[in-house]
Amino acid sequence: MTDTDSQTTPCWIYRSSKKDEMYLYLANENDFAGLPEALMKRFGNPHLVMELELHPDRYLAREDVSKVINNLKTLGYHLQMPPNLVPDLYDGETI
Repeated sequence: MTDTDSQTTPCWIYRSSKKDEMYLYLANENDFAGLPEALMKRFGNPHLVMELELHPDRYLAREDVSKVINNLKTLGYHLQMPPNLVPDLYDGETI
C-alpha cells in the first residue's frame, strides 16, 4: 500500500434533478438521511453519476480536492454549485 492509497477517501457523486451542473458528493453511498432538508428540497432527486476514490493528488475540474475530502470527513457531504455563467448575448445583441 502506498501513501496515496492510505489517504484515499471514497465518495459517490450525484447530479441534481433540479439544477444543471449541481453535484452532491457523499461519503457513503445513498446516505441522504443526515443531509439538511432544505438542501435536498433544492437539489431534487439525486442521480448517481460515479464513484471515486479521492486523494490529495487527484485533480478535480471545478473543486479543490482537499476541501471536498475535508467536507466528506466532517459533514459527510460536499455540494458542488454550478459555475457562474455569463451569457454572451442579451436580447439577441452582443455585448
